[in-house]
Amino acid sequence: MENQKYYYSAELDGMSQEEIKDLQERKLRKQLKYCYDNASFYRQKFEDAGASVEDIRTLEDLRSLPVFFTKDVERKSAAESLEKHGHPFGMHLCCPVEDLALVGTTSGTTGVPTFSYVFTKRDIQTILENGWSRRFKKVGIRKGDRVTFFFALGVYATTGSLFALRSIGALPIDIDARAGTEMLLQFIELTRPSYLACTPSLAEFLIERCPKVLHKDVADLRFKALLTTGEIGIAIPEIKKKLEGAYGCRAYDYWAPETHAVGVSCDSDEYFGMHGICPDLCTSYDDLVDPVTKQPIDIVDGAIGELVHTSLERESCPIIRYAYGDIVQIYTRECPGCGFPGKRIKLIGRSDDMLIVKGVNLYPAAIKDIVTTFIPDVTGNIRIVLESPPPRVVPPLKVKIEHGEGIGAGDLDALSGKIAKALHEKIKIRPEIEFVAPGTFPPESRKTPLFEKKYEHGKS
Repeated sequence: MENQKYYYSAELDGMSQEEIKDLQERKLRKQLKYCYDNASFYRQKFEDAGASVEDIRTLEDLRSLPVFFTKDVERKSAAESLEKHGHPFGMHLCCPVEDLALVGTTSGTTGVPTFSYVFTKRDIQTILENGWSRRFKKVGIRKGDRVTFFFALGVYATTGSLFALRSIGALPIDIDARAGTEMLLQFIELTRPSYLACTPSLAEFLIERCPKVLHKDVADLRFKALLTTGEIGIAIPEIKKKLEGAYGCRAYDYWAPETHAVGVSCDSDEYFGMHGICPDLCTSYDDLVDPVTKQPIDIVDGAIGELVHTSLERESCPIIRYAYGDIVQIYTRECPGCGFPGKRIKLIGRSDDMLIVKGVNLYPAAIKDIVTTFIPDVTGNIRIVLESPPPRVVPPLKVKIEHGEGIGAGDLDALSGKIAKALHEKIKIRPEIEFVAPGTFPPESRKTPLFEKKYEHGKS
């Protein structure tokens, strides 16, 4: 089993899981010393924790440390470095500013963008060209393949994937999402790519849009595969089935939040999560905490918690115990779909998306997962209406749902009852459902919003 190409790394594919853990721990000790020696930020963090960097030798030792980083901490670190040193890359920058070769930011959907994707030339080689490229190799991309890459580009994190694609000899047809879907489809028609990378909601929208712009179905574009990221999509069975049926090819999930936890789903009819193919670059799949208390959660099959990132081989802005806000379910058993022997995760939601309704904690993805089972009576697009800031919601929870094209006004009461019953049976909520016409929620070129935040603009 160990000799198969599970990781697309000559080193890792010849190792047992125990040997991979030993490699991680050797790299961890070296990375921690590097951070301690090169950033006063980390020396202070260890001092505040009452810990010595020499004492952290294993993954278990690492999990005994408090969380060092959150989004707020990263923003404060950036503000402090801007004030003291004239750059926004944070007090945890461990190399000279003049050694930086690539700068990318987060999308800023939860606040001020952070410069989380900052690399030296060595980081580009190690993280992007070596690590991120494995995701694309694993889904079959090879030298000469053309990949239409449709995301917000420019200063954003997504730009890093272009380095990974080029490193394996693939040609990215990179179109900034702000150009619009008509331009995207025209470029696809002209360049005849073999892969499409975009958000799952955009891939859904193209099913409807392609016949209007190109006068053909998306299946006629003859993609070898879809690569989706940026939001929960093909983890929901109905969405995976819809995309693969319409395009006539496999749809894969991939991600690398904060450059860490590099993962991709496998070639299976059923979704078995994103496979952690770069355990040599971070400890993310070995570190979970409770999203509220930030206390460690045991890494056992099926455990749910907030993913925590620690770099193992980064020169620019390495991070130690960063609770980034992604709530995941982790799987430690061999993948039933492909036999992958390492750890896998399924994204459940963001910690800042969690809602509490009558003491029940829930995430929008759980609601969407249930609603999509009623396709084609619904489109699958929803918005959760919030009258006041989350997480606490005064019941009933209000949910807007796009009904399907063939559903008339006389059908809505019965459909509402069926959806409400399913939501109560599965996640113990009784929502107030409002149906809206198909197409009410326009597609987004970036992440699709989950909430309608009335409290930000006044009630209407």
